[in-house]
Amino acid sequence: MNEVAQLKQEVENLRAQLAQERSHNASLQEQIRLYLQRRFTASSEKVSVDQLGLFNEAESIVAEEEESTSDTRVTVKAHKRTRKPRVSIPDEYPREEFVYDLPDSEKVCPHDGHELKVIGSDDHEQLDIIPAQIKVLRHKCLKYACPCCDQHIVTAKKPKQAIEKSIASAGLLAYIATQKYCDALPLYRQSDIFKRAGIELDRTHLANWMVRVGALVQPLIQALTEHLQRQELLHLDETTLQVLDEPSKPTQSKSYLWLMADFSKHPAIVFHYSPTRSQSVPELLLSASTQAIMVDGYEGYQSACHKNSITRLGCWSHARRKFIEAQKLQPKGKTGKADQGIAYIRKLYAIEKKLKERPPDERFDIRQQEAKPVIKQLEQWMNKSLFTVTPTSAIGKALSYLKKQWPRLIGYLDEGRYPIDNNAAERAIRPFTIGRKNWMFAKSQAGAVASSNLYSLVETAKANNINPYDYLRYVLAQIPNLSSDESMDKLLPWNVDLG
Repeated sequence: MNEVAQLKQEVENLRAQLAQERSHNASLQEQIRLYLQRRFTASSEKVSVDQLGLFNEAESIVAEEEESTSDTRVTVKAHKRTRKPRVSIPDEYPREEFVYDLPDSEKVCPHDGHELKVIGSDDHEQLDIIPAQIKVLRHKCLKYACPCCDQHIVTAKKPKQAIEKSIASAGLLAYIATQKYCDALPLYRQSDIFKRAGIELDRTHLANWMVRVGALVQPLIQALTEHLQRQELLHLDETTLQVLDEPSKPTQSKSYLWLMADFSKHPAIVFHYSPTRSQSVPELLLSASTQAIMVDGYEGYQSACHKNSITRLGCWSHARRKFIEAQKLQPKGKTGKADQGIAYIRKLYAIEKKLKERPPDERFDIRQQEAKPVIKQLEQWMNKSLFTVTPTSAIGKALSYLKKQWPRLIGYLDEGRYPIDNNAAERAIRPFTIGRKNWMFAKSQAGAVASSNLYSLVETAKANNINPYDYLRYVLAQIPNLSSDESMDKLLPWNVDLG
């Protein structure tokens, strides 16, 4: 009997081990499929009607799972072709006219011989562009001397320059910075463009100028940072950056660019370089004036929240992203739990879309009336579903993330000013991630700091609807000539008049 019981136990153990191996293999296969999806398919998070199994409501999908229906018919709205508006040319651009006239021989009526009179014209406008025009700014400082003694000589002073004794003007420096940090054009390509125009500016010169400019604007970055630290609600995010020459770190190691932003009346965006992703960075950036922050699920923010009694809000876009990844791994043509999760979240976003232009008090009231019931349904479905999925599967991970972040995700219901997601910060950090694909890495810590400073000014200018080139040119001309008792606040985008 003991041998039989022992054999039965061994069989049970083998079955359990086999089930564990199958679950592990299924998880690995999901990871491979997800990797292939990320590698070879579009990264858009938009969900088509087909992907949702032609269901728009979460309740419909839940009903499909619980009840097997023999005939499901869905009416799809007919496609309506819309004509794109014609591109218009702004009135403020200068016009150069080309007038085309008839030859004199055709200015006579062929029927009665009378001279023809002008009654109008058929006009057609085209946009024309002239490549960047290069000119030389010659600074002449006049010298005066006493005609009697020739001992008293006085020379007029010119304004201080962004980089003294350099051929680079504020306009040239602003142009290079805008090309790199706004348009993601690497310095070596800019060097080639200058060469085609007959100007030899090698990449080393351009890189050194950007480092010098990055250091020059540091006081303005500090003013931007202090402005942000006075705000009650902030968005934070971080992304990787490779810096080649960092003390005590291998070349292949990762560094980080942290983003801190406010998108209210005076939008401000600051990028902060750090060699680590440590919790010490948000502790350094945040202050006791901050009441709430919108971030992703990274736990490095939690220490700063405890330290300053800051409410931490969760990002519904990140939660939805987990379900979209799980949805891509479902059998083709079938709906499942991933579709259910997405449908619930879509309902929350549909409510937010209606509230976009509403004042905070109205947003709060409508969220309580419409979003809160959806949140309650989603929570019940989540708790029930967690017991029916494998934790290591993609849908299991999506549900686990949702459960872990739940108190933070529903925090946006408590205040009409709170956003539902961190998409605004992700949009602000995207120009850096695009540029990173082109220039790959920073050579030194000084280069990383310069890049973070210039990205800060470019993105803040864009957020305030100011042309980044115009703003940088103005700042680089003004900063060297500010007196010690003048505040950097006068150079913040909402305080300047670029006329």
